[in-house]
Amino acid sequence: MKVAVGIGCDRGTSLATLEAALSQALAEAGLSSEAIVLLASITLKADEPGLLALAARLPCEIRFYSPEELAAVPVPHPSEVVRRHTGTPSVAEAAALLAAGVGMEALIVEKHRYRGPDGRNATVSIARMS
Repeated sequence: MKVAVGIGCDRGTSLATLEAALSQALAEAGLSSEAIVLLASITLKADEPGLLALAARLPCEIRFYSPEELAAVPVPHPSEVVRRHTGTPSVAEAAALLAAGVGMEALIVEKHRYRGPDGRNATVSIARMS
């Protein structure tokens, strides 16, 4: 199975925190990192060092979507807090669905939240590729 992974994170989230969040989400789905075809996030994170390092380490393509593109995607767990900070009610779930080219039924991991030892938060969603 090939998957797309959507990731949302606090500004300044470390590579270690992102790797731990991703590892937990993959374990929840019974997948290995070899299944990942794409990483995706919001354009606000296009310069996020930890996220770029994660894509390089996997290695896989990374795509960024605008808040407007993400906001147009129906998701199971929209958040008003996320909307206030980013302009969209979902980053991880919406990005995974957009990257995979699928609807909500293809979400394998809906919204895995992780707070790292660095105090930063990351959210990971995984969708089966179409």
